[in-house]
Amino acid sequence: MAAAPLRDDQRIILHFDYDCFYASVFEAEQPILKTLPLAVQQKQIVVTCNYEARRRGLRKLQLIKEAKQVCPDVVIVLGEDLTKFRDASKDLYLFLRGFVWGERVEKLGFDEIFMDVTDMITYNAGLLNSNDLANSFFHLDKQDPTVGFAFDATTVYGPTYPVESEATLSEADSHLYLKLRLASHLAGYLRGQLEDQKGYTATVGISTSKLLAKVVGSVHKPNSQTTLLPPYGSAKGHESNVLSFLDSREIRAIPGIGSKLSRKLISYVTTSNQSVDEDKVTVRDVRLTPGVGPSLLEKILGGPGAPRDIGMRFWRLLHGVDNTQVGEARDTPTQISIENSYGYLNDFEAVRKEMLSLSASLIRRMRMDLTKSHSDPEGSASQGPELRERTGVRWLARPRTLRLSTIPRPTPGSDVTQTRSYSRISHSAPLPQYVFNLDESVDALAERLVQEAAIPMFRKLHRERTGWNLRVLNLAVTNMAEAAGDGKHNSGRDISKMFQRQETEHKYISSAHISAGQNTSVPQSSPTVASEASWESDGEEENMPCVPCTICGAMIPHFALLAHKLYHSSSKNY
Repeated sequence: MAAAPLRDDQRIILHFDYDCFYASVFEAEQPILKTLPLAVQQKQIVVTCNYEARRRGLRKLQLIKEAKQVCPDVVIVLGEDLTKFRDASKDLYLFLRGFVWGERVEKLGFDEIFMDVTDMITYNAGLLNSNDLANSFFHLDKQDPTVGFAFDATTVYGPTYPVESEATLSEADSHLYLKLRLASHLAGYLRGQLEDQKGYTATVGISTSKLLAKVVGSVHKPNSQTTLLPPYGSAKGHESNVLSFLDSREIRAIPGIGSKLSRKLISYVTTSNQSVDEDKVTVRDVRLTPGVGPSLLEKILGGPGAPRDIGMRFWRLLHGVDNTQVGEARDTPTQISIENSYGYLNDFEAVRKEMLSLSASLIRRMRMDLTKSHSDPEGSASQGPELRERTGVRWLARPRTLRLSTIPRPTPGSDVTQTRSYSRISHSAPLPQYVFNLDESVDALAERLVQEAAIPMFRKLHRERTGWNLRVLNLAVTNMAEAAGDGKHNSGRDISKMFQRQETEHKYISSAHISAGQNTSVPQSSPTVASEASWESDGEEENMPCVPCTICGAMIPHFALLAHKLYHSSSKNY
């Protein structure tokens, strides 16, 4: 198949990867640490270390005891509490997002960001003076032409793959080359701003997809960037730079091919060709193995639980084809999850204490990530004057679901005792509304949440009183309902949507009663499925007093009852 074909809607993607992020958080607080070998400890393991420590022989996942033997003067800092890392990650995300036009800025984990900068690049390419490219100006603001930076549009900023040459490009590739040059200068500018204003360095990849930007960004580390140059498709006399670049990468380094699937591929390739080193199986080794194609990959990688068309999907990845869009920027996360791992946890009281700790951390995280100051009086009106005066903040979003997950170790002697990973089991329930009470202490709310919600869910997951041994406990809130606001993702209080839901429920109830040979008029005392479904709460109306409609039986907030009756009247007229 052709490699990474050029499309009319070709995107320009930047992938930011913060250098040694965990260590950099401590270095930003104490710059003196940048010159010292620094290791971040979780449990008894080095989870990460700075480049000075790596230069002296330290590495990730090394035992602390071993790290001290390798480098006696290593500075070890505790990284068990992830709060400062989350806060730093959020701060850097908002900082970089502030430079980018459009809605496509996606955070991945704590230390990676994808940016779709196509609109910015297209706009600035249209303003270039072809007679004086060396003295160009990159505009960061359409409304203010003075905001931006000067740059030389005749060259690419930073390293490239391959090293720039005088190869003759097609018209389409020449146009793409120009856009990638501009993107390289934008990446260099953002890296500089990140270091100057925040004290962090990052490595950046520049290409036309998330896959290629991420992989090419790993070529030059740390504090650097790499642009993948065209041609991106094979042409007469020119090999695709996408294929030549990916062919040299180890199969384990390709995003989307996890360790389990890569082991299957490596096993097949090394069995078919014993001259291939199983520790260095490349994309080329897989791609050129006799018979390998979408159908064979389906047989190798497919099976129970495998995604549909996994063979074709991985065949595309091997050729650098990835049409995945950068996710839309969000003011709030899609979920908040807190977990911890344990060497041995099989006592219920110990579990209760751990759930209490997780619950407190979860509520603190919710207050950090899902609230903001009500400096905008209009935006904070939904909180009510009394609460605004007490707390000074408002909820941006309210999760509706609480989820408890555990990973139990298998019982001794079972067939899965030797496996390295075990199945995660989960149970979900509605999130109690009292967790949003900002005037109550975190500890008091956590105690109540554990007693009333977490423990009942735990007993449903583990009905036996003893005998289980947990490796992981996880507590999360999901199913976010964003509060009223001006943002793209805000649901607000859309009265038309409310009436649409009422109409749907009314039709459902009417058809149900008709099919049963009953009168469609529901008595006031009759229970109805519409009592909850008609008005989907965004968390703010949860305690709003409702009264039943005498016509359809739906529970309607008192302020909307008159409008609801008018709705029935208008329906009769039609």
